[in-house]
Amino acid sequence: TLLLVMEIISQNFLPQCSVVTWSSKPANNRLVPNRSNILSSGGVIRKCKLVIRNGTVDGYVVDENDENDDLGSTIAIRGESRSKVLIPGLPDESASAQITTSHCEWKPNLTVHYEKSGCGNVEAPAVLFLPGFGVGSFHYEKQLTDLGRDYRVWAIDFVGQGLSLPTQDPTTTTMSGETDALLNSEPFWGFGDEAEPWADQLVYSLDLWRDQVQYIVQEVTIILLLFTCFVFSLLSVFIVQVIGEPVYIAGNSLGGYVALYFAASHPHLVKGVTLLNATPFWGFFPNRIRSPLLARLFPWSGTFPLPSRVKKLTNLVWQKISDPESIAEILKQVYKDHSTDVDKVFTRIVEITQHPAAASSFASIMFAPGGQLSFSNALKQCKENSVPICLMYGKEDPWVGPIWGKKIKKEIPNAPYYEISPAGHCPHDEVPEVVNYLMRGWIKHLESGGFETLPLMEDGEEEDWEESSIVAREIEFPRGEDGWKKSVKLCLNGSKYTFWRGVGEAFRASLVKVLRGKSA
Repeated sequence: TLLLVMEIISQNFLPQCSVVTWSSKPANNRLVPNRSNILSSGGVIRKCKLVIRNGTVDGYVVDENDENDDLGSTIAIRGESRSKVLIPGLPDESASAQITTSHCEWKPNLTVHYEKSGCGNVEAPAVLFLPGFGVGSFHYEKQLTDLGRDYRVWAIDFVGQGLSLPTQDPTTTTMSGETDALLNSEPFWGFGDEAEPWADQLVYSLDLWRDQVQYIVQEVTIILLLFTCFVFSLLSVFIVQVIGEPVYIAGNSLGGYVALYFAASHPHLVKGVTLLNATPFWGFFPNRIRSPLLARLFPWSGTFPLPSRVKKLTNLVWQKISDPESIAEILKQVYKDHSTDVDKVFTRIVEITQHPAAASSFASIMFAPGGQLSFSNALKQCKENSVPICLMYGKEDPWVGPIWGKKIKKEIPNAPYYEISPAGHCPHDEVPEVVNYLMRGWIKHLESGGFETLPLMEDGEEEDWEESSIVAREIEFPRGEDGWKKSVKLCLNGSKYTFWRGVGEAFRASLVKVLRGKSA
């Protein structure tokens, strides 16, 4: 009824108004016409299609030819970028949500490190971020300080990575032969000859990380039996609650795979999944449950102790990849904008590599089997269980290009697919302003049951957006203490996309890059 009334008003009473905003605040439930655009130059009446837009503080549209207009009048045409959207920058230190660090012992000598913010607001939705390979919760600092103002936000370190490395050596050492020589050259844990009882069959794999996320999200009940003077016993039940309710879960790279895997395995614990340049594959060796016969061909699957040949190989490889110069070079590859400050990320990664358990944990991860569910099967199960999925991909990612995100989009046509350019493999750290803006809009959309429009969408466009091609905007936001403006291109893709078309686009982009290199 409300939409019908608004349409009648737009067609009969405000034919000359280019933009009308509808404020959802209870104290201001009225249509507010923007009279500044009624007259064009020369005083001639300019008639435009009326657009009704949800009022929001998250961003507003400005005509690129009239930046002094608070709301503007230009609406993006599909496939073209005709408008500029101004969004807030990151909050300054005084307005940022405070981050607190904590840890909990999940299994013997396996402590889960996590960071959280905004947890004082018990009514706010819970959001959990999962990191990529080689990093940890620190990679989501810009989400914790910003999104923590509106939501309860957590970020964890996967066991075997970050600050969730084991607290004791998972192996015992006889100190003889080759093992003795290796341990004398480097203080490595996990290079011993026998596994400790608590580390028996321990392998840092997708299945382990999925179970770890389940532990963090679910309530954990511990029953403690206390004896007093051997006369009577007191049974006390303590609830150890990390999150304890369904979450919006988001993951970058490896974290995206784990997020999808967890959602497929436990859909009742997930309200929505956001994939940030999610890797579509992980684990080079067969899973014993999925492929029991094939798995027999690989007698070692990342468990402790490491075989002798793997110890030698790890010792050689680790010296190279843990070198600060190698780490700096990798960061240079994955970040498109080299002006992005990665000093904190670089320092934390270097610190992690210096932990005595880091080398053997790396070896376990590299030789671990794949998950019980492939990425494709996990995606299929999420689709069958109607788990909402949102895709956000940096266009210039050298590792997991947008072609993979568009392939997911093809499988799930109603999943919004946002492509950010320029941005690389870690858009949440390179352009956090944009990712945070999209996350807020995505969560509001789901929390409202679809009544709140998706970011970049105008009211009423959801009805046919699956048939659309591209909605494009130029996104501008302030950055830094001096408030200088940075802009990126943001596209929302519809469903008219095929995988082979994506292959063709990727091939053409590579060919252009080669030709440009030759001409230079």
